[in-house]
Amino acid sequence: MTLPEVVLGVMFVGLIAYGLFGGADFGAGVWDLLAGGTRRGRRQRELIEHSIGPVWEANHVWLIFVLVVLWTAFSGAFVAITTTLYVPMTLAAFGMIARGAAFAFRKSVTTLPLRRFLGASFALSSLVTPYFLGATVGGVASGRVPPGIAAGDVVTSWVNPTSTLGGVLAVLVCSYLAAVFLCGDARRDGHDDLASQFRARALVTAAVTGLVGLAGLFVLRADAPLLFDGLVGRALPVVVVSVLAGGAAIVLLLRRSYVPARIASSVAVATILVGWAVAQYPYVLPPALTIGDAARGEATLTAMLVSLVLGSLVLVPSLVYLYVLFQRPSSVGDPAGPGPLPSSGNGGPVARSGPMMGS
Repeated sequence: MTLPEVVLGVMFVGLIAYGLFGGADFGAGVWDLLAGGTRRGRRQRELIEHSIGPVWEANHVWLIFVLVVLWTAFSGAFVAITTTLYVPMTLAAFGMIARGAAFAFRKSVTTLPLRRFLGASFALSSLVTPYFLGATVGGVASGRVPPGIAAGDVVTSWVNPTSTLGGVLAVLVCSYLAAVFLCGDARRDGHDDLASQFRARALVTAAVTGLVGLAGLFVLRADAPLLFDGLVGRALPVVVVSVLAGGAAIVLLLRRSYVPARIASSVAVATILVGWAVAQYPYVLPPALTIGDAARGEATLTAMLVSLVLGSLVLVPSLVYLYVLFQRPSSVGDPAGPGPLPSSGNGGPVARSGPMMGS
């Protein structure tokens, strides 16, 4: 394995981490949107808020990590992607800002119309942001981002069949991950009824995702033949692992084994991303820019790799400690707890002070 491939591999680990943790974060916002009316959806929203409250900002560390490595070690590819796909990337950035601001500020407002506006902003931005991120990935994977500054079409680079497929799959996968994760959180806190509700949603979302994935193969065959050939060629073993892990996750959900289902679901999603990378190898921007051609000089890559190793000594233990801390049981719906949250009136809860890092 060459030095550029090592650095790109480390960056891809960060991308997988963002897909898992950030994906579940976005998906929780989608379930917040679909929780139902104020009274009926109150307990679901309380659980969602408790689950993502400590980590909704920390998860974006992985996205920053990916962008910094791409910018520093593969700056030519970074420039080509950001100048061709700046529309969906900007929309995704606006979605993250709107989502974070709404999540934080709706805790402090007191007027009902403003609470409703912020609740809707949080939920809707949780839906559209992963779509634009998926559309961006689709534009790169389908070979619509040529090397150079703004060399690709600003519109068709992300408004095309593969980008649409990528956006829809991103929303579905995020929703599925969130539902599986929330099953475990609800069980841990002793709310088996909520666990059953999210279990049903996870199973339905898994079925829809599988159908879209199968239909997507025909889309890729027609619209992105290079990627399709890679998926059914050298990446086929990885795709098979993803399918098997997804099947195992469904069985575990049916048996209400939520913690193993989390692991199996994470493996299924991670191998989807690995399959994409293997199918696209050796290109960073197919079919013109290879990993070797896109990489900076050896001195830059070496310095980057040393910095990543040193930084991981601080970052990884800190994030692990954070994830362990927020897995403590909550008092959602517990009569002995601090009591139910007052409703925002639009289905979005008004949070009390507590474990929310973003408050």
